Amino acid sequence: MATRTAARRGKANGAGPEPTPAERLLAALGPTGDRYFEDANLGDFGLPARVDTETFLEPHAKAGPASRLGPLEKVHAFWFAGMSCDGCSVAVTGAQAPSLEDLLLGAHPGLPRVVLHHPVINLESGPHYLRPHELALKGELDAPYVIILEGSNTDETHPIETGGYWAGVGEEPWGPDGQMRTVTTDEWIARLAPGAAASLAIGTCATWGGIPSAAGNPTGAMSLMDFLGKDYRSALGVPVVNVPGCPPIGDNFNETVAAILYFLQGFGPLPEFDDLGRPAWLFGETVHRHCVRGAYYEEGNYAEEFGDPECLVEIGCWGPVVNCNITSRGAINYHGGCMNSGGACIGCTMPGFPDKFTPFHKRPPGSAVSTAASRVLGSLITPLRRYSNEHLDREVRWDLHGEVPSGWASEKTEPGFIRGYGHKFYDRLRRSGDGGKSNAETWGKQTEWTQERDPARELELPGGPESTTTGTTGPRET
Repeated sequence: MATRTAARRGKANGAGPEPTPAERLLAALGPTGDRYFEDANLGDFGLPARVDTETFLEPHAKAGPASRLGPLEKVHAFWFAGMSCDGCSVAVTGAQAPSLEDLLLGAHPGLPRVVLHHPVINLESGPHYLRPHELALKGELDAPYVIILEGSNTDETHPIETGGYWAGVGEEPWGPDGQMRTVTTDEWIARLAPGAAASLAIGTCATWGGIPSAAGNPTGAMSLMDFLGKDYRSALGVPVVNVPGCPPIGDNFNETVAAILYFLQGFGPLPEFDDLGRPAWLFGETVHRHCVRGAYYEEGNYAEEFGDPECLVEIGCWGPVVNCNITSRGAINYHGGCMNSGGACIGCTMPGFPDKFTPFHKRPPGSAVSTAASRVLGSLITPLRRYSNEHLDREVRWDLHGEVPSGWASEKTEPGFIRGYGHKFYDRLRRSGDGGKSNAETWGKQTEWTQERDPARELELPGGPESTTTGTTGPRET
């Protein structure tokens, strides 16, 4: 800690690399000293339930060594809101695998329980809510802690000059002569991040800056990674972990938290993250690869307006180039999700969002080449697939009898001579790869003609009239 402080001061004085926004903020604010709330003076203010959240849940959540299977019984999680809409909080409360309740109650074997300090969820408020933050700064907290940022960081150095701030989280006696002053989200993070076991950014605003950092914003909004700098490592050597989305999939975040908790518990190495700190197993593929409309793209069929069932690329979908698992995982419990529900992907999980994806609901410029190529290929592939489908949509028996005994259509067109012969030829190609049956006649259901055999029909069967007496059937196709 002393080394980092010295390095921070050296950078602030012009020596070494350019200081990070977090370092510049702390240099402008100065140290907190030893001015903290005194337990004796807290009273009941901010504690209307006469109990804090941890104490309230502990009888139900606390577990012994037999179920924890590791050194940690609990981990504190300090949740901060920067420039945010609170959508990330809503997403996490709807997660199912694992659920927020399971994490808070320590329901997963081996995982320490999470003691969450969230400005909306917690029972306590005011100084009682801030007391664990103070203990963490003093190094007196009873367990390791992680910090979580929802919403983007801001550049608080400018409003400080006029006595203002962008995003505040409570008051502390850190002003001149111990006066109370608002402590911003940025200040809490800058002071707590060096001692955190891990630092996590949830949602695109926290991971990449998001909408608050769009062109023209007055706040200097930025991501947690930008705020802490490229050299930041947690107390356990972990860089900033990023789980993007607007909002993110709740299961993506909770699953990542569980994976990190297993690492902190010593059950295994840290899972794989990509070069931007995203969980590689969640953001390694594009939206398009698992999209329910992906086959339409391949065949060159595109929606002309919202509500059409085809691929949405030409009405503004960026799915082929966006890293996200929304199409395979859904929004909540594998249900919903943008493309699954008929919405176009606007790239909300990407670092370039929103500036590089506007105007929304307009065809991406790069799609012109790919969609034109897909149309050319689709004009050939689609008829061939329909041709194969026509043959595979028939029982072998129906080919032999020359009719479909379905009462759902008064007439059903039967394949003519050319199409029937083509199906037989294609079926021979299919069987050519089967070493046991490549030289055999077509197999299948036995003929059950009760009427007088038609020599002309028998000639159409492989092997001529003999095939009708050996119980073989007409060809079928894959």
